[in-house]
Amino acid sequence: MTWCIYPTYDWAHGLEDSFEGITHSICTLEFEDHRPLYDWYLDSLGVFHPQQIEFARLNLTYTVMSKRKLLMLVEKGLVGGWDDPRMPTICGMRRRGYSPESIRNFCKVIGVNKFNSTIDIALLEHCLRQDLNRHSPRVMAVLRPLKVVIDNYPEGQVEQLDAVNNPDDPSAGIRKVPFSRELYIERGDFMEDPPRKFYRLAPGREVRLRDEYFVTCTDVVKDDEGNIIELHCTYDPATRGGDAPDGRKVKATMHWVSAAEALTAEVRLYDHLFTKENPEDTAEGEDFTANLNENSLETVADCRVEPSVAQAKAGDRYQFERIGYFCIDPDSGKQGLVFNRTASLRDTWAKMQKAQQKGKK
Repeated sequence: MTWCIYPTYDWAHGLEDSFEGITHSICTLEFEDHRPLYDWYLDSLGVFHPQQIEFARLNLTYTVMSKRKLLMLVEKGLVGGWDDPRMPTICGMRRRGYSPESIRNFCKVIGVNKFNSTIDIALLEHCLRQDLNRHSPRVMAVLRPLKVVIDNYPEGQVEQLDAVNNPDDPSAGIRKVPFSRELYIERGDFMEDPPRKFYRLAPGREVRLRDEYFVTCTDVVKDDEGNIIELHCTYDPATRGGDAPDGRKVKATMHWVSAAEALTAEVRLYDHLFTKENPEDTAEGEDFTANLNENSLETVADCRVEPSVAQAKAGDRYQFERIGYFCIDPDSGKQGLVFNRTASLRDTWAKMQKAQQKGKK
């Protein structure tokens, strides 16, 4: 009679490690109670005996790490697949723009524990920003464009201006950025009736365009519904490069792109996959999916990016000045560029550390 026998985990684990010549079998803490069986089987059989070592499972806030739960998210269509940039998988993190160095550094910082704990995802993002800040070229992009016309700038003229690729890496060199009469700025960088401490563009106010001239807003154009659709400004030719010969100062420097030369792009803004630090914190009768963040992905179409990224490939990483870190998504192609937000510029973990140090003093 033929028997169909599937070996138990305790039996198979040790023998597989032994057959494969594993010297140290690294397991999570729940297997600590199984180690006596692991050792007994191998000693009884008289075969090569690896050493089993247990460590705590890595848990992060605002996500789940269980393969069973991640599989549920994929199978129920709650995410776009295993490589969804919101997933804590290697392929998902790669698609979102995480660098291998940032993940390795995070692992070095947290070390290996023998007790279960949950690591604040802000620490992972801190390690990410540290690496991306050192290695990401800077570009200017406008996610929600507002058109600006510089009335006293010559029509048809285009200047190619030098911009630094990475101020922390002189070897990264410079790039050419076109400047012309019609530009786009970020819609949030203008207010018609600004409150106190809003230092960006407003009627009658002068600001600096990054790496460029001082401009002053002279007129606001609205549509029939009262929405602002265009600004008119004047520029001071003597301020090229960002400084005034007479020494006058401005309180804000804004990024911009040339309207005619800018590339159109789609930008995907990712946030935490769950609304709670601990997704398992649910009401009775609910599972962890009840805490899914409905706003974990915002897709912004018709963005504008400077033309230096025209030849970018999937996976290329950039810092959008004043906005955050972004990478090219594999969906980019003939239909246009697609960028994924890897992280914002704000470093929550660094601010927490500063506050703690200040408190100790």
